[in-house]
Amino acid sequence: MRLHRLEVEGFGPFRSRQKVDFDAFADDGIFLIAGRTGAGKSSILDAVCFGLYGGVPRYDGGEKRVRSDHSDPDEISEVVVEFSTPAGRFRVTRSPEYLRPAKRGGGMTKQVAGVALDEWTDAGWVGRAARAVDVANELDEILQLSREQFLQVILLAQNRFSEFLLANSKDRQALLRRLFGTERFEDVQIRFDARRRAAEQALGGRLATVGARLEEAERLATDAELWGDGNASAADADGSATTSVLLAAPRTEATTEERLDDLRRARSRAEYRAERRAADRDDAEARLTAADAALTAARDDRRAQAERDRARGALARLEDEAADISVAAGELRDARAAESLRATITAAAKAAAAADAAAGVERDARVRWESLDERGGTAADTENEPSDLRTWVSERIKAMGAWERAAELEAGAAALARELETSQQRVAAASARLEERAAERAALPEQLAATALARDEARRIADRAGDLALVRDRASVRLTAAREVVRLTAEHDAAERALAEASAALAAEQGALAELRRRRLDGFAGELASALVDSEPCPVCGSAEHPAPAMHSDPVSAEDVAEAERIRDAAAERERAAAEASSNLRAEAAAAASRAEERTVEAAQAEQAAADDAHAKSLEAAGEVVRLEEQLAGLQLRVEQLEAQRASDEAESAAAREELALLQQRSTDAAAQIAEARGEFETVAERIADTETRIAVSRGLAEAIEERARRVSAAAEAQAELEAALDASDFADVGAAERALRSRSEQEALQSRMDEHSAQLGKEKATLLELELLTLPEEPIDVAPAEAAASSARAAWMAAVDVATKAENTAQQLAGLIESATAEHRATAADAAEYDVLRGLADTIAGRGSNTHKMTLETFVLAAELEEIVQAANRRLHDMSTGRYQLRHSDALAARGAASGLGIVVYDAFTGQSRPAQSLSGGETFLSSLALALGLAEVVTSRAGGIRLDTLFIDEGFGSLDGDTLEVAMRTLDELRQGGRTVGVISHVEAMQEQIPAQLLVRATPEGPSVIETR
Repeated sequence: MRLHRLEVEGFGPFRSRQKVDFDAFADDGIFLIAGRTGAGKSSILDAVCFGLYGGVPRYDGGEKRVRSDHSDPDEISEVVVEFSTPAGRFRVTRSPEYLRPAKRGGGMTKQVAGVALDEWTDAGWVGRAARAVDVANELDEILQLSREQFLQVILLAQNRFSEFLLANSKDRQALLRRLFGTERFEDVQIRFDARRRAAEQALGGRLATVGARLEEAERLATDAELWGDGNASAADADGSATTSVLLAAPRTEATTEERLDDLRRARSRAEYRAERRAADRDDAEARLTAADAALTAARDDRRAQAERDRARGALARLEDEAADISVAAGELRDARAAESLRATITAAAKAAAAADAAAGVERDARVRWESLDERGGTAADTENEPSDLRTWVSERIKAMGAWERAAELEAGAAALARELETSQQRVAAASARLEERAAERAALPEQLAATALARDEARRIADRAGDLALVRDRASVRLTAAREVVRLTAEHDAAERALAEASAALAAEQGALAELRRRRLDGFAGELASALVDSEPCPVCGSAEHPAPAMHSDPVSAEDVAEAERIRDAAAERERAAAEASSNLRAEAAAAASRAEERTVEAAQAEQAAADDAHAKSLEAAGEVVRLEEQLAGLQLRVEQLEAQRASDEAESAAAREELALLQQRSTDAAAQIAEARGEFETVAERIADTETRIAVSRGLAEAIEERARRVSAAAEAQAELEAALDASDFADVGAAERALRSRSEQEALQSRMDEHSAQLGKEKATLLELELLTLPEEPIDVAPAEAAASSARAAWMAAVDVATKAENTAQQLAGLIESATAEHRATAADAAEYDVLRGLADTIAGRGSNTHKMTLETFVLAAELEEIVQAANRRLHDMSTGRYQLRHSDALAARGAASGLGIVVYDAFTGQSRPAQSLSGGETFLSSLALALGLAEVVTSRAGGIRLDTLFIDEGFGSLDGDTLEVAMRTLDELRQGGRTVGVISHVEAMQEQIPAQLLVRATPEGPSVIETR
């Protein structure tokens, strides 16, 4: 992977858009990212990581705010990263979430995060994805590196690679797991533990099942009294001898097989007992069947005796009802004879009623007709004949046709009056409008002159806005600088005190180191003497005799001196940093005082307030100029509009007067027509309504006369037909026929009563004849003795069934429990063997049991990866440490059961001993960490498919190196750029700035935001 270009805007310390062209450093192969502390050097790497992965490693676990605090609310925040891989050349554009001014309604609204991925083709940049999830998926395929891998092999962030060297096994395992994706081995461990627990639970459950089945079977045998007392013959519950098998109570300490044997013998006894109880049940059932048969025969005879006596009584009652049945037969004959006259009688009655009703309707219609007054001419002009009435109606309908138009005019009179009033108002309004606009035209010239004068005055004030803005900006710079002078002066005083303390501490550490070196030299003789062995030559003089060896009374080891040197170097670094900070603050304070132009904060604030007020008034005047020009243009436009509207207003007034004259003529004509049609009535509508009422009454009277005549004729015909039918019947008059009539349901009831009596009489005779043939006794038969015998037999049978069922159930339950326990017991052996195998595997994978190194499967795999990482790191550490140091993987057990297996120790060739990495000095730790990080990068790269790493960044750490060691580190960096690789180094060490000419300088401007300059 190679980075080509980076653009940042509104990100971290960068407000305006900054551009970095990494291709410009391709020829040098190595470039330095320099700048003062806090200027934003590491923010360049943050921007690269944010653009590719949407996150910044420094903000992990805290507030993830990457938007620049220097940006205004309406300014954007955006990062653009352009890079290439073997898959092609790509560009990622990403913006974070932040608040911006709302487009409507005021206030602030959330600008959601956005991202887009473009690919370079022959046609230029082409969009490839625009959703966050799609871009992330595409980048996974393109980069082939997770964010953790990217930070470990490409972007070695500040203090990040030293953490890997100094971490314990647990933390180192967490990092390696993310880099190599070995979570699957932990999943294997979890699955094996789950299988072990499942096997253990299954085995325990099966053993519990066997025990429960045996206990249940023994309880059942005990409750059923299947255990004997040990005698040669055991007596059953009924006193009879049932078996000669020796049975004893269940043995509490017996094995499962012994308990099963005892239960099988108990089952045999239960089965024998069930057979005996079944035979007793069958005998009781036979006795019950015989008793039930005797009871049934006695009950049948008793019921036949009762039925005979009932039939005798019923036959006597039926014979007594014969006279009533004869009367009912005559009534039914008369009803059927009168049924043929029913329709004729009903028709004659209906016709007479209809004639009476028609006569009543005619009387009512004549009353209404006679009640009409003489104004309509009805009573005077017509007779009581229907033809005369209909002629009068026809004449009145013709007359009404001429009144309809007058009625319409009368109904619209109010609307016409309103229309006339509206027209009069329109004429008045048109006249008033002509006068009003004439007055407005006369006043406009004076308004135009006053507005033009006000605009010129506002324009004069607004023209000074540019000069006032410069004055305001200069005042703002002076105020900011005056405040900086106060702050930097206080910080410089504190830095001077810190420098004095650091210098004193350095002098003390130098004295302590000199004293240790002196004691070390003084003790060399004693140290050599302590290693002398009798009869072996002295390493100094070669003599085998050692008459007076020196005493080692004040031992100082090389490690003590090295530790003192490390402390001295740290104190020197602190003193150098304090001096540099003091110098920088002094220079910054001087520069701020120059920018403040000798103003105090109070004076600068007063100047700033005055400049702001003058500039604000100038801006307000500019807005007033625009408003007055708009007002002046509006007045001029109004003059033109009034002139253009004069002719239209005059034409509108003339049209309104003409319309008013037409409406007045229409009103006069309508009044004449209405008066003529109204006649003697108040309104035309009232005259039409009165005439319509008279027409309706006349028509009703004519129709009523005609209807009465038709109904009288029909009644006479119906009466003649009824009299003819009576002459042909057996009835003397209509009353006799009506009395004989019966409804259909009454006729059916009479017929049913006759049929039922005849059928019941025949049935009772047949029944009595059959029962008399049985020759039953006259006295009632007693069935109590048979019922008592049957009840006693049933109770004995039910008791026998209950005893037999219990015995059979006991034998079946006992057999089932024994078979289930036997099957479960057989399966227990296989489960136990499987559990032993799974437990051994799970313990080995989880670092338990016989796993002496206490290493999990995942740790074992990662230990192999760590050995390869250490080998790759030693190839560089050997040169950087001039052959002294070598990293080694340690699988030693940690104390108190802590995670182990991934330890790293440092082998010192000078002493031949291994020691912890924490014992290295600052410079040695940096070199070892750098070598380890580069080795880790090589291994991770090979695991990721052998991808190329054409761009590499290293953030800080070089300040802890002395001159010689820094040269060694520089040679290592030179080796890294071989093969076309570009290496970016972040450092503020002056020696590196001198050795690396290609530089990106990050500089903080006086206003606050930082800028990036390429050298």
